[in-house]
Amino acid sequence: MMRRWAAGAAVLALAAGLSGCIIIASDGGDRTVVVDSASSSAPAYVSLYADAVADPKRPAEEVARDPLRHPAEILAFAQVAPGDKVADIRPGAGYFTRLFSDVVGPTGRVYAFVPERTMTRENPLADALVAAYPNVTRVNGLLDSMTYDQPLDLVFMSQEYHDFHIPGFNTDVARMNAAVFAALKPGGRYVVIDHQAAPGTGISAVQTLHRIEGDYLRREVEAAGFVFEAESRAVANPDDDHSLNVFDAAIRGKTDQFVYRFRKPG
Repeated sequence: MMRRWAAGAAVLALAAGLSGCIIIASDGGDRTVVVDSASSSAPAYVSLYADAVADPKRPAEEVARDPLRHPAEILAFAQVAPGDKVADIRPGAGYFTRLFSDVVGPTGRVYAFVPERTMTRENPLADALVAAYPNVTRVNGLLDSMTYDQPLDLVFMSQEYHDFHIPGFNTDVARMNAAVFAALKPGGRYVVIDHQAAPGTGISAVQTLHRIEGDYLRREVEAAGFVFEAESRAVANPDDDHSLNVFDAAIRGKTDQFVYRFRKPG
């Protein structure tokens, strides 16, 4: 019953987004589904997003996180479509990988990109996704020289970008963004979700708080040649004062997050 309501609310929310509205539905309690007008997506895909969220193959622990992660809104904002070729960077247990797989369908492909530095721990998670979803492929490599076997429509990075500034990852972030640019088709999208840091802090809190200032990230990505296209407030939290580590029990799962969509010109 809960999952059916969630799917129905997602359809209402996305449909309203298509007509240019910004608010939408409530479950009768304190949850409201919000969609940016910038999230507009072809009407034909609205039900696909709702169906992906309602897929019974999704683990219960992932479904339980949906009220905080707003997956249908994120899929719409990322403009995921059937047939898309998508790279999910450091996908972990596959929260978004599973959703992408359902939406892109049999003519699409999802690349679960696991950096070489973390592949001993994370390859088994990615391999479980490959076993469960025929259109998912695991890719290992260096973040700052990532390549794929075909041009991509979307590169997606959720709550990971800040980590790549941590010295232990040994990543040249400017080169990483250039590699993403090269991997995308002309007109391809680069969507980044991350934990917001306090204004003016840049990358100074990436290791201590696991946060990054959104404006700083935007400048870095634009420097690679991307055009900033839109921002979603789907996972924003104005009550987060940006002072706590994102793993602190008082804020974990409820941080103020920005969602940016960049586009490769062409």
